[in-house]
Amino acid sequence: MTAKGTGVVTSSTISSGVPPELPGAPSNLVISNISPRSATLQFRPGYDGKTSISKWIVEGQVGVLGDEEEWVSLYEVENEPDAQMLEIPNLIPYTYYRFRMRQANIVGQSPLSQPSRVIQTLQAPPDIAPGSLTVRTASETSLWIRWMPLPDAQYNGNPESVGYRIKLWRVDLQSPVLMKIINDRLEREYTIEDLEEWVEYELQIQAFNAIGAGPWSDVVRSCTRESVPSAPPENVSAEAVSSTQILLTWTSVPESEQNGLILGYKILFKAKDLDSEPKAQIVRGNHTQSVLLASLRKYVLYEIQVLAFTRIGDGVPNFPPVIERTKDDAPGPPVRLVFPEVRLTSVRIVWQPPEEPNGIILGYQIAYRLATSSPNTFTTVEVGSTVRQFMATDLSPESAYIFRTSAKTRQGWGEPLEATVITTEKRERPAPPRELRIPQSEVSSKSLQLHWIPGSDGSSPIRYFTVQLRELPNGEWQTYSSSVNHETTSCVIERLNPFTSYKLRLKATNDIGDSDFSAETEAVTTLQDVPGEPPRSVSVTPHTTSSVLVQWQPPKVESLNGLLLGYRIYYRELEYETGPGTESKTIKSPSALRTELTQLKKYKRYEVVITAYNIIGESPTSTPVEVFVGEAAPAMAPQNIQINALTASQLEITWDPPPIDSQNGNIQGYKIYYWDVDSQNDTEKVKVLFLPETTVRLKNLTSHTKYMVCISAFNAAGDGPRSSPRQGRTHQAAPSAPSFLAFSEITCTMLNVSWGEPTAANGILQGYRVVYEPLAPVQGVSKVVTVDIKGNWQRWLKVRDLTKGVTYLFRVQARTITYGPELQANITAGPAEGSPGSPQEILVTKSASGLTLHWTEGDSGNKPTTGYIIEARPSDEGLWDMFVKDIPRSATSYTVSLDKLKQGVSYEFRVVAVNELGYGEPSTPSAAVSAQMETPFYEEWWFLLVMALSSLILILLVVFALVLHGQSKKYKNCSTGKNISNVEESVTLDNGGFAALELNSRHLNVKNTFSKKNGTRSPPRPSPGGLRYSDEDICSKYNGAVLTESVALNEKPMEVSESEATDSDYEDELPKHSFVNHYMSDPTYYNSWKRQQKGVKPPTSYRYEECAATETEPYFQTVITTQSTGGVYTPTGQPAPSSRTPVTGFSSFV
Repeated sequence: MTAKGTGVVTSSTISSGVPPELPGAPSNLVISNISPRSATLQFRPGYDGKTSISKWIVEGQVGVLGDEEEWVSLYEVENEPDAQMLEIPNLIPYTYYRFRMRQANIVGQSPLSQPSRVIQTLQAPPDIAPGSLTVRTASETSLWIRWMPLPDAQYNGNPESVGYRIKLWRVDLQSPVLMKIINDRLEREYTIEDLEEWVEYELQIQAFNAIGAGPWSDVVRSCTRESVPSAPPENVSAEAVSSTQILLTWTSVPESEQNGLILGYKILFKAKDLDSEPKAQIVRGNHTQSVLLASLRKYVLYEIQVLAFTRIGDGVPNFPPVIERTKDDAPGPPVRLVFPEVRLTSVRIVWQPPEEPNGIILGYQIAYRLATSSPNTFTTVEVGSTVRQFMATDLSPESAYIFRTSAKTRQGWGEPLEATVITTEKRERPAPPRELRIPQSEVSSKSLQLHWIPGSDGSSPIRYFTVQLRELPNGEWQTYSSSVNHETTSCVIERLNPFTSYKLRLKATNDIGDSDFSAETEAVTTLQDVPGEPPRSVSVTPHTTSSVLVQWQPPKVESLNGLLLGYRIYYRELEYETGPGTESKTIKSPSALRTELTQLKKYKRYEVVITAYNIIGESPTSTPVEVFVGEAAPAMAPQNIQINALTASQLEITWDPPPIDSQNGNIQGYKIYYWDVDSQNDTEKVKVLFLPETTVRLKNLTSHTKYMVCISAFNAAGDGPRSSPRQGRTHQAAPSAPSFLAFSEITCTMLNVSWGEPTAANGILQGYRVVYEPLAPVQGVSKVVTVDIKGNWQRWLKVRDLTKGVTYLFRVQARTITYGPELQANITAGPAEGSPGSPQEILVTKSASGLTLHWTEGDSGNKPTTGYIIEARPSDEGLWDMFVKDIPRSATSYTVSLDKLKQGVSYEFRVVAVNELGYGEPSTPSAAVSAQMETPFYEEWWFLLVMALSSLILILLVVFALVLHGQSKKYKNCSTGKNISNVEESVTLDNGGFAALELNSRHLNVKNTFSKKNGTRSPPRPSPGGLRYSDEDICSKYNGAVLTESVALNEKPMEVSESEATDSDYEDELPKHSFVNHYMSDPTYYNSWKRQQKGVKPPTSYRYEECAATETEPYFQTVITTQSTGGVYTPTGQPAPSSRTPVTGFSSFV
């Protein structure tokens, strides 16, 4: 309750004395009465918690549905505790929904119900019109329209059916309405063509879908651009007022065809059949409508056209042209006067009509006299207009005569052409002109003057000269004129191209013929001229809100007329009544093709023209281009693009807007371009975000696929540049089912199953799972076998535990991060129908190297037998396996090498025949045969044992003989005076080491020998108490060289038990390395040993006798040891030398 009154009452019923509980979840959700914006939800209420339900809450998934989509609250209803049906309002047309709900009481909310089925609301016409409609002048006959497309949520129907309709009409006339249809729902702009120039239009736009159209937008207005007149001036007439003047008059262009402000008129005229290009004369202003054409050629037919022009350019000229001829006048002189036939008393004269007849030629007059006679004593003859030659007779031989020829029109006789001839028969062709030169002062951009000195006339006067020129570097020689007056020594060459190099040559012609051409002139280059054409393809586009970008292409090379220095851009604010002055910008680089005009006024229209210039001047201006300043697309792309994989089908894209100073207005949205890395042209898609948000989710992507993403921002003026592509990858997902499942080599107990790689791996394939089981229990047991195969390379499995005649179900599925769907098929084990019967009479024979199977052919079945296979079953495994394949059909036996079988294992074999229909019934198994190979007697164990014992006895005998021989030698060379008990043992080692055997007066048991790498046994460690050394006691076979280069004394440690060696000499551990090796292998030790004095016989603890074998003999070393009470070491067989201090380093043996 407030001061305004009591609000809505909310009530809840509570049973007294019963505490309320949380309610249960609703169930049995059913959707009905689906319309574009609502649906009816029926349900069964859940447990009420011992109190009334106070609220119903409906949640839904909207749009793209899946486990990853979030649930949003759609509708809540209060104070309807007994409701079992709810009308869900405010749904979006043509949108997928899935609902769930919960109920609430005074304690709280219930758990959520199970989701309903997925529904789609019906379609409806769009609710709104496209926004931000603007229109600009695109050209003289077109308007450019731009709008904000409908957001996805406003389509209200199938997106493929969404489009836009534009309605346009003239403001000033009751003209028909024009309609334009755009079927692309993402289109943001459109240009309407074929409009009338300089006309104001109004237009509207609406959106539509398959159901209907939405509302129209507000009306906008714009005018097409000024253009050239589309019609010529009317009532064009021409009248010749003299032989060189024509008066031309006309009336204005119809107002509806003017298409702008008429700035003046242009008259185009040329002599018919004589001039290739017309000349132009301009009349400024719209009020002058007549002109007098002067300096025309006499009695020439002229074609005359008139056109009007605006600031945009020239309109169309009148057609057909007005034809008018100037009045006649006295003609010019005949040309090419020659005397091809000259005798002593007669000459024949030939001429051509005047180049300027100036009327109709009525006849010719020939006058001649002696050159030495009076100037007025001519003999005159008149001939008709068709006559071109005359024979003069009764002349004086070897005399000079002057001939004059003139033509006649209605206006009288014209100027005569005079020539001199000598009545002689001694004539020849003239010499060519010489010393051709072109002064640089007489060279201009389109003309030059050629000077020369005539050559010899060959006793016949020169009648005319012919001039030829060639354009460098690759032009052909062309005749410029073949009627240059014979009296002149220079000629002006016109109609040349500016800034072009030429060479010229000249020849003379007399009555006999032409001379040779003169030598060519030096190359001469005409001067530069202003460029003949403006820059091409001029475009002006907004760059920022106060600048525009001007781009162009250079003029054609042939129209440059010199060295291009740069460009000048002229621009002005476009106001038809009062416009400010024109501004300009000079680009001093001929290679520049773009520039930016800055600091322009916002929301103004500008006109831009461009010229090219060189050192001489500027070209004509280009066609004016209009541009609207104040709106510009973003100049830079979005920044810091990040791509995060959310799921196997979704990527999240985040970015930062373009820098503020490059946005050129408010960012209206973004375009996200994305495509599969491997196929951009086929998979590129665009998602348009019509909100200035900086994050978006790309959905419905392919799992475990690399995508490239780039983004552009757009505003009211258009799209900005795209960002650099960034790469992202979706997560892995379960693969699709294997592409195929096939069986081969089907026998009664085994088969091969193979499968294809999934068409959509959706990740890295980790392996496969094969599950097979019988469709019906076998002997009451239904065994399910599951085999997991790691890796993707093996896509097959050999199954060997099948039962004949049983049908099995095989299921195969691939695995990435999880297993995908199964592909399954049934197969029956056993011989196929029509396959061969079982081979007969199976027999196995054994030889020293192998087993041979023999059989006879059985029933071939419905098709001929194509071959055989052999199956084997080892006794240690029990399963039949295919052992040999592809045995020819003609074979009835096969030998198996024992090397391919396990030794000591017995095998059973059976043979299966094969035809086109499959594997047949197997034969009965053969008897079990052992694969044990029969070894020769010398490989038997008993033989090897006898040989080993014999070798041992022989070795002992040799050792005993050597010991006896050594003892006898010792008593001869050494006087020990002691009773010594000697035992000798000789051991031959594989690696050439020596054996050490320790002897004691007591019985010594050798317990164990540890073998080192070199396989030797070390001698007992000598007592360090009083050792003496002598190099004379070494066996005579040892010498410094032998010991240094070839003797290596190695050891093999011997372990002696404590009970067997109780003397102090054995209390310490055995030496780690050989005493003899340590001291005998280095010659510096035994070369330093001093002899003991004769007669001195120190006590001896141990005695060693060592012999070095040659390199070519086996290396045997025998060591004999004795034990006494002394501690001095003396080599066996040497006199006892005097004692010496122990060698440094011996302590390492202690």
